[in-house]
Amino acid sequence: MGMRILVDTNILLDYILCRSPFDSAARRILVACKQNRVTGCIAAHSVSNIFFILRKAYSVDERKSILRNLCELFEVEGIDKAKILDALADDNFSDFEDCLQMQCAVSFRADYIVTRNRNDFVGGSIPCVDPDEFCEML
Repeated sequence: MGMRILVDTNILLDYILCRSPFDSAARRILVACKQNRVTGCIAAHSVSNIFFILRKAYSVDERKSILRNLCELFEVEGIDKAKILDALADDNFSDFEDCLQMQCAVSFRADYIVTRNRNDFVGGSIPCVDPDEFCEML
């Protein structure tokens, strides 16, 4: 089995919104997933977060299309009661959303979480790499 990664919401937004200078590495990560060089996953709650965040830049139909494409490219790790309760019980995280990302990464058996906010995941069990580091690993 090849490398497995959970892609944090900020990387997806870098790509979708062409946020320079971060969009270049984000694009390389998505291409690596598309080419099956790595197996990428996103957390289910990232989908709803992205839909909301993109509301000022894209119409409803455009957002739906973007999210359909992401769901075709990535595995989607669901959020269930067990993950929520585990996240609520985890005192290593001050941010609940980040803890849910970690719960999804653990369930997906990710080798890494790719994020620009590595410090948000210091207490987790899955190592984090920033996009540039991950691109070097490719």
